Amino acid sequence: MGWNDDLIADYRANGKATKGPFVGRPVLILTTTGAKSGGAHTIPLVFTKESDDYVVVASKGGAPTSPDWFHNLMANPTVTVELGKEKFQAHATPASPDSERERLYEAHATVHPGFRDYLKKTTRKIPVVRLKRIPPAAA
Repeated sequence: MGWNDDLIADYRANGKATKGPFVGRPVLILTTTGAKSGGAHTIPLVFTKESDDYVVVASKGGAPTSPDWFHNLMANPTVTVELGKEKFQAHATPASPDSERERLYEAHATVHPGFRDYLKKTTRKIPVVRLKRIPPAAA
């Protein structure tokens, strides 16, 4: 079992992170559909909220490329979100225009200060993604 798998198993068992780097932080589990494989790919992510939307940042720790999960949701924007013991479908949309992306990134970095460091590590424009819950009747 890999590092992310351990974090996901802990989260699912407890409805929150009880060990590792996510303890005490707002975390969700995101499942995307692979852009190439079509298979399910699941990852734990810290998030912030903007109105009713959940906001995640495709930082990849400041790497020069975006994480695979971002490429997946660009190809297949309907995702599954696990929040505590709740599980629901959401539509993923990159924040736009740049002013919105920057505002949401700053709000995210206020809650998760390490994200400011990621900006210093890369020259790419780190994507910010809104996850908008799909009502159950429409899912």
